Amino acid sequence: MWSYRTEPRRFRNAFFFFFLCASALGALSLQLNEWWISLPIALVLALSPVIMIVFMLVNQVTLVRREGFSLSHALPLLFACAIIVWFSALPAALVAHLPGVLIGFVGALTVCGAWFFLSFTALLSYSWLYRALPRKRRYDFIVIHGAGLIGEELSPLLRGRVDRAYDLWVAQGRQATFVPSGGQGADEVISEAEAMARYLRSLGVPDSQIVVEDASTTTWENLINSRDLIAGLAEEDSPRSVLVTSDYHVFRTAMYARAVGFNADGLGSKTAFYYFPTAFIREFIAISRRYWWPYALIMGLWVLATIVITALGAGA
Repeated sequence: MWSYRTEPRRFRNAFFFFFLCASALGALSLQLNEWWISLPIALVLALSPVIMIVFMLVNQVTLVRREGFSLSHALPLLFACAIIVWFSALPAALVAHLPGVLIGFVGALTVCGAWFFLSFTALLSYSWLYRALPRKRRYDFIVIHGAGLIGEELSPLLRGRVDRAYDLWVAQGRQATFVPSGGQGADEVISEAEAMARYLRSLGVPDSQIVVEDASTTTWENLINSRDLIAGLAEEDSPRSVLVTSDYHVFRTAMYARAVGFNADGLGSKTAFYYFPTAFIREFIAISRRYWWPYALIMGLWVLATIVITALGAGA
């Protein structure tokens, strides 16, 4: 709770929240001397792989029916396959009587997989908490992140983000300045920022409260460019800003904002239920690429252990 209070956008908060929930239920079970309180935890842990595999496969079918098949839409299927491989790899290596070095390598990969799935579960839980907790603040700037166009019109995903930003603007007395953020892709007629600005004008937002940021092509650039733009416009030293994006993208956006020194909260628009798993898996992979060091540490320990065991065996 202290870590959340001081900086809610830290990645480590996801693990603190996960272990807080688990230990609180365990402590309650011991305090009341009622074993059944821990039963849901045990059942979830025991059945979660099967539940996750079935859920991902069902979601894959639903996604393909609604959106069609593509490589990016195959993430639920790949995730289910990864769980199956993770559980079967080490037993298969032992049954096949592979050399000790290879068994150790498979074991290290299994530990990496355990960290991956633990991180995924923790981040999924905490990102929900981060989005759900109310923030009673008034914002000076409302940054809207781009998400692709259909011709010169907003895609449904992007329109949802702009509508969420507009609702916030209305709720706080139409006082904030919008910062639509997104450049022009190679297959786009206009920039995403300009398309969002046109949509905002059609909703009645005056030009004086719209400042376009149309040079960015990634989330990271969105944040840096918007940060610098707001710094040049703000009359106060520490203006309050909010980053409006899709709900699955909120926590990564907030994390990146912290990394670039942008003092801003995250606010999410709703995503279609069938698309959320694919989108969140993609978000988690992007976060894992930035926090790669636990995997490097695990494999480094395997290398060190292999060298030591080999040396001891040669000495014997």
